[in-house]
Amino acid sequence: MKITEVKIFPRNSDSLRGIAHIVFDEVFVVKSIKIIEGKNGPFIAMPSAKTKKGEHRDICHPLNTETRNEIEKLIIEKYHESLKEAPKTETEEE
Repeated sequence: MKITEVKIFPRNSDSLRGIAHIVFDEVFVVKSIKIIEGKNGPFIAMPSAKTKKGEHRDICHPLNTETRNEIEKLIIEKYHESLKEAPKTETEEE
């Protein structure tokens, strides 16, 4: 399966930097992948749901490191591109 589309929705709330949606082979979408700013730069967190015990569990996730790294690389690249394309505010222009 190949990732055929990545959409980024920038955010700036605490460590949350954005939300990503990815499409595989133009027929399957995974929404609400979080882009989080960590100590070593941005990373992704797969969509999750809260359990009855209050824990968060991934709803979907890659089954191997290679696939996770590929997904993360594409999302982070698109995230950085979206930052360059974002219109500057008045304070950023000064």
